[in-house]
Amino acid sequence: MMSQGSKPVDGGNLILSPAERAALIKQYPQTESYIRRYVGSRDFINNVERYCIWLKGVSPSQFRSVPPIMERLAAVTEARLKSPTPSVKALAEMPMLFTEIRQPDSNYLAVPEVSSENRRYVPMGWMSPAVIASNKLYLVPNASLYMFGVMTSNVHMAWMRAVAGRMKSDYSYSPTVYANFPWPEVDDKQKAQIEQTAQGILDARKLYPDSSLADLYDPLATVPELRKAHQDNDRAVMRAYGLTIKGTTESDTVAMLFERYRQLTK
Repeated sequence: MMSQGSKPVDGGNLILSPAERAALIKQYPQTESYIRRYVGSRDFINNVERYCIWLKGVSPSQFRSVPPIMERLAAVTEARLKSPTPSVKALAEMPMLFTEIRQPDSNYLAVPEVSSENRRYVPMGWMSPAVIASNKLYLVPNASLYMFGVMTSNVHMAWMRAVAGRMKSDYSYSPTVYANFPWPEVDDKQKAQIEQTAQGILDARKLYPDSSLADLYDPLATVPELRKAHQDNDRAVMRAYGLTIKGTTESDTVAMLFERYRQLTK
């Protein structure tokens, strides 16, 4: 199941820049254990570094003696009390927690909510449960390599372009795109082939560790190894649907997917 990441509704007071994190840890080393990497769509795609104060399951004795933390929590309370939303106002009594917590305990596949229309593929990838996903990121806990292969294929991208919303001109992914997607029916050989090509995409990315996903998926800058890895994965996924790259247009692919969806929802 795909879900939205966690939502702070904190007036920005639970979020830290790298400089703020470094200064806080330098003065209060004990805070390092509950300052976590915090990632939304823009952070994920552009490798932007942000952090958050994550006090879920943390004893009050570990943060009550840290004045900067307590000042931030007081500011969270104040910000929530000003909200017109009753449920947010009620959570002013618990400023140490995000208003909506959906952080998984396992590795998860991250899908950015918003991605440029110029990209052929919405960049996706795995993150550790130690990294807090914001509400601008969608996540699939315990996603398999096979699932990643299908979701990052041109077939899933065609479906996304047909049914997803838009943020200005950019694609706006949602759990509905994922939930209604007609997956292929595969045998063991086809599944293994997609797993192999999916791993090829990850391996190609690793060749350029200093490049962000924004760098790698810029259509004018996509490196040959990654382009080939995606082409190989596209072919493997299309074969699983009984399609071939040659002679099959994106419109053909979308028509096939909608027919499958119609059959599944009869």
